[in-house]
Amino acid sequence: MSKFFFNKLFRCLSIFLLLNSSISPARSSSALAAWMLNSNGVLELRTKSNTKLKAYFKKGGKIIGDRFWIDFPGELQNPRIIEGNGPIKEIRLGKPIKGKTRLVVEFSANNNLKPLNWRLVGIDQNRWEIKLFSSPKNSFKSIGEGTVNKSYTNLKAKSERIYSRKRDFQFLKLPEIKRNNFYVVIDPGHGGPDPGAIGIGGLKESEVVLDVSKRVKKLLTEKGVKVRMTRNNEVDLDLPPRVSIANRTDADIFVSIHANASRGKRRDINGLETFYYSGWRGRLLAKKIQKQILKVSPGSPDRGVRQGRYFVIKNTRMPAVLVEIGFLTGRLDARRLEKSINRKRIAYAITKGILEYLSKTG
Repeated sequence: MSKFFFNKLFRCLSIFLLLNSSISPARSSSALAAWMLNSNGVLELRTKSNTKLKAYFKKGGKIIGDRFWIDFPGELQNPRIIEGNGPIKEIRLGKPIKGKTRLVVEFSANNNLKPLNWRLVGIDQNRWEIKLFSSPKNSFKSIGEGTVNKSYTNLKAKSERIYSRKRDFQFLKLPEIKRNNFYVVIDPGHGGPDPGAIGIGGLKESEVVLDVSKRVKKLLTEKGVKVRMTRNNEVDLDLPPRVSIANRTDADIFVSIHANASRGKRRDINGLETFYYSGWRGRLLAKKIQKQILKVSPGSPDRGVRQGRYFVIKNTRMPAVLVEIGFLTGRLDARRLEKSINRKRIAYAITKGILEYLSKTG
């Protein structure tokens, strides 16, 4: 395609950036509740829950600069223009047609924008963000209106705080089992020069699963379970030695802990899954763990309990499972797995699944 034709097409066509969600709020008032264009170039939005948005970009000309805009359901009551600074000429809020609100960001001249790479991302039921530009060399002062981080969950916090504490307390009550009666082998995947999956922000699978595995070991030990780890630090450990470590013991079960990565590192792919090789005991263990890890990962898809032919669960002599605790390349899962508190929850969930299995089969 010629450069002339491309530029002409780019000037005339709007680029649609966002999927529509399934529910539109009432049109009586604007669905836009708050917005903030931060100094790092990220535009953050807070809307009514499950809002349907449409976002566009249009190349500017000699008089009008490049423009990015988002249309929201509901009508704005007070149209206004806000002066920009740095790479932003101005921000306009208006109502292009009856029943609609439009937020327009107009850029100053000579901005190195890459709109084809832009993605408007849903953070939760009522929060969104999109990176419009990289942090400029010169300082850029943030521009915004309202409190963006007042999430859907926070809106219900007062009414749900007591119930949430009760649920957390109930979850932390791990099952009681006969002490000094069970032996479990925990296998943190990869290690040393083999980091496994590399996720968003350089998050390494080997480090994440080692941390979770150590927490599982601690919790099981406190319950009187004898635990053997195939590795306790970042060392190179091939698959056969892992199996050999397990088979040399009288372990009741073998649990290999991993984190996933999608082809092409697609950020929209998230989810949890647990594999077993064969037998009703392996399947039962997988089901118990899968059920629990889903409870602490709301919103992350259930990819199910499935049979797999992974070396470490195929060649171990005891019931064995391989747990994938999320996608390090997935926007939702990676954000959780990089935080210590969420790794702790995953470890509790895996532990609870193991203890429920042992109490049922032991």
